[in-house]
Amino acid sequence: MNDQRFLYARCQSRPSKHKFRFNNPLYSLDASLIDLSLKIFPWAHYALGKAAMKLHVGLNHSGNLPAFAAITDGKVSDIEIGRTVQFPKGSIVAIDKGYIDYRWFNLLDSKGIFFVTRIRRNVIWRVIERRDVDKRSGLTSDQTIELTGIKPQKLGLPLLRRIGYRDPETGQHYEFLTNNFRLCAQTIAAIYKQRWQIELFFKWIKQNLKIKSFVGHSKNAILTQIWIALCTYLLLAYIKFVAKLGWSLQALLRLLQLNLFMRRDLIALLRGDPPPLDADQQRQLCLI
Repeated sequence: MNDQRFLYARCQSRPSKHKFRFNNPLYSLDASLIDLSLKIFPWAHYALGKAAMKLHVGLNHSGNLPAFAAITDGKVSDIEIGRTVQFPKGSIVAIDKGYIDYRWFNLLDSKGIFFVTRIRRNVIWRVIERRDVDKRSGLTSDQTIELTGIKPQKLGLPLLRRIGYRDPETGQHYEFLTNNFRLCAQTIAAIYKQRWQIELFFKWIKQNLKIKSFVGHSKNAILTQIWIALCTYLLLAYIKFVAKLGWSLQALLRLLQLNLFMRRDLIALLRGDPPPLDADQQRQLCLI
């Protein structure tokens, strides 16, 4: 855990920004199951004859870095861990429906933290204000709403913003819920779409950093291997930032694997410089 925090701090020291024009820090919060064999890992029983651990990550879109990570039993709910994450004031957090919790929304709003999520089907609201939208961009509505259900009324949830958007490529309609009234509706929709980056993050580390098969069978062995994978990801990200040569993480990982037992200057290796001659080779050239 401490090693990951140190590496994350090193990566943060390198200048990097998310793709949007606003200056607010942007995060995506999500969790992914790490599937295990119930026969080999009976202590990790999840459900219906399955075993699993769960990796919770808060992804910082400035560099796509895991700013927060927790590993729990598979049965632990996403929102239970989400409530423990401390985001900086002014942050924007993209979350899916699994994190909808009105008490938590109230807490985020009181701390000056913005959230962007999707509305559940059973939510009841009334429209307070309607704003014009450019339907050519896919937007269908931009409204200020009040949630009129018993729980949000009891908690005193503030007015929220509902944005309707139809994806021009798939035709699917989305309804977003946010407490941010400053950004344009198109940007809110784009923020939620950017949440897909955390899904790509989970997919990448599972495919490339060996957390589908495990060396040990104890819980501590599983935790250790997953934390090592996260530290490896941060090391690769730091090397990429330092080199500034346009390498993808995938290509960088393959290059390091091929040269794992060679003593080389890392930046020179990334530049493609020829390996330096050792003392024996230099003496042989002198004799020739």
